[in-house]
Amino acid sequence: MKIRTLRDIMPKGLYWRTILIILVPAALLQLVITIVFLDDHWRFASKRMSTAVAAEIGLLVELYDRNPSSEGYADIERLAEQRLFLDVELQPGAPLAKPRCNQALSVIDRYFRDALTEAVTQPVWFDATCPGRYVEIRVALDRGVMRILARSDRVQAQSGPLFVLWVMGATLFLAAVSVVFIRNQVRPIETLADAMDKVGRGADPGMFKARGAREVRQATLAFFEMRARLKRHIDQRAQLLAGVSHDLRTPITRMKLALAMMPANPDTAALKTDIGDLEHTLEEYLAFARGQWSEEPAPADISALVREAVEAAQRSSAKVTLSGADLPYLEVRARAIRRALDNLIDNAVAHGETVAVTTALDGANVQIHVEDDGPGLDETQYEDAFRPFSRLDETRSKNAKGVGLGLAIARDVARGHGGDVVLSRSPLGGLRATLKLPN
Repeated sequence: MKIRTLRDIMPKGLYWRTILIILVPAALLQLVITIVFLDDHWRFASKRMSTAVAAEIGLLVELYDRNPSSEGYADIERLAEQRLFLDVELQPGAPLAKPRCNQALSVIDRYFRDALTEAVTQPVWFDATCPGRYVEIRVALDRGVMRILARSDRVQAQSGPLFVLWVMGATLFLAAVSVVFIRNQVRPIETLADAMDKVGRGADPGMFKARGAREVRQATLAFFEMRARLKRHIDQRAQLLAGVSHDLRTPITRMKLALAMMPANPDTAALKTDIGDLEHTLEEYLAFARGQWSEEPAPADISALVREAVEAAQRSSAKVTLSGADLPYLEVRARAIRRALDNLIDNAVAHGETVAVTTALDGANVQIHVEDDGPGLDETQYEDAFRPFSRLDETRSKNAKGVGLGLAIARDVARGHGGDVVLSRSPLGGLRATLKLPN
């Protein structure tokens, strides 16, 4: 069994870590103070009180020995009750000891036994375990047993338990106050983290008030400025792409019109093919550069998107099958997800004869597997396949079309939704591309 370290058992969140940082030292301090108090002040006070009561009992016994008459006993009983607050009763012929109320030792026994032994020379027995506020002391005399009842608060200091309760109450009060204040400090951090996560996914978290400590408010304001800069950058890129798209499509359109007016011959056919390849390459460049940020997230039926992508590939005479579980609705950019699925399926169709698309739910993730029976890739090439403009045609030589942006676009879309695209070996013998989206 693996030995767990302190780092393993410590909480991972800032909220609980901050509470521990505040409460653990405070609780240890309270514990040390309690131990010191109980072991010093409470012990010292209890010992002195026990010694005083034992001395009073010794005095009563000695006075009775000097004058054992009924008048002398009456005076002793009166003095004990009025001056010493002790209840004295003479029991002729009674036994010294009797069954204790509780066999367990009382906390009073620790000091009171020694004090009685020193103050009283006669045999003595006492019981501090009976219910109530009194301690029963029995002293053996020549004519019987003197039974004395002393209040327990005169024998032992009562401030110990009360002090412990106050310490515990103060600790609980500190814990409650700490939880409230720390929660108010951690909540703005959680809000900021949630907003940053939404921006990372391409969503707009909206404006929210900067709260919390000064450093947290500064981080929130810096986040607002960063988001504004990102939005300006995206807007500028969209405008640039629109201009590039217009400037490039215009000459391509003129060339296509010019070729359409020319007589058909092998040269014009070759030029048409080249222009088609150029147009396709331009579309891939623009799709990669445009990314997914022009679309707002919205609930979408993922199963329907997968089914539409498979049906589109089947209309192109590709051997593509679909199976698996029904997938839930997710907050996604539907066109971007569809583009990623099209790229993965097109990549599989280009390198294999048979393509299988499988949907599955794996815990917190939605998984869409796209597999082919082609030559596949070596494991060392999996990450290289995601690099833009990467062409690994040495092992997958059937791909004569495209510029190597399909997998890069698919992973960019998946990561923009908090997921990923990973490659592995397919049971069909080729490559398996798995699109993961958080559920």
